[in-house]
Amino acid sequence: MSDTTNAAPDWTADELMTVNAARALHGSRTCFVGIGLPSAAANLARRTSQPDLVLIYESGTLGSKPTRLPLSIGDGELAATADAVVSVPEIFNYWLQAGRIDVGFLGAAQVDRYANINTTVIDRGPDRPEGRLPGAGGAPEIAASCRKVLMVLRHSRRNFVERLDFVTTVGHGSGPGDRAGLGLLGQGPVAVITDLGVLRPDPETAELVLTEIHPGVTVEQVTEATGWKLRVADSVGVTEPPTQAELAALRALKSGGDPRA
Repeated sequence: MSDTTNAAPDWTADELMTVNAARALHGSRTCFVGIGLPSAAANLARRTSQPDLVLIYESGTLGSKPTRLPLSIGDGELAATADAVVSVPEIFNYWLQAGRIDVGFLGAAQVDRYANINTTVIDRGPDRPEGRLPGAGGAPEIAASCRKVLMVLRHSRRNFVERLDFVTTVGHGSGPGDRAGLGLLGQGPVAVITDLGVLRPDPETAELVLTEIHPGVTVEQVTEATGWKLRVADSVGVTEPPTQAELAALRALKSGGDPRA
């Protein structure tokens, strides 16, 4: 009999991150979805534990059920599989800004200790041109008006920085009270899910704290991959590995295949 104690896991770090991001949508009914990692997680949640989850994209699609991961908010797959398609002003004015959406799901190029986001420009150093990023899109409004916000991105010092090169989207500003002072409606970011673990804002300071690590990851790995002195919870949990059903659904989504296969 072979010894499988030290066998390599049958999932990748990105799959582990996406599965845990999908699980974070448990109990949500409506989700305003960003393209990329957030879209993969939201669509996985709808295919597994949250079949009634209504996915909303800023291009105006309500209740999209794509058979594959959309390439952009303008991907025809979103409109073709939607319950309804409305104008962009209606999406923002009626659905988003009125606080009708449970969760906003966002990615980021840079995040700071208060879960503020940069998706606009990167300072590449002296005598080098700025690195241009995709920009804000609907992220500032999503973070301002959804009842809560989830974030998903890969964990490195390049992404988790002491100071943002540009503030595109306000998370918790510089601490407690900033969101209310700016008139922002929702709770703001409640969790940042990465390929190393999960960070959540401290209820008193709003600063991100490491609360969970993924299987095979150490606390030291996470702190070393963070560009500031990351606070660590007194008791750090370990996330559950992906199930075979979750992996099958995610892989089918990426390939455009039948999730039941």
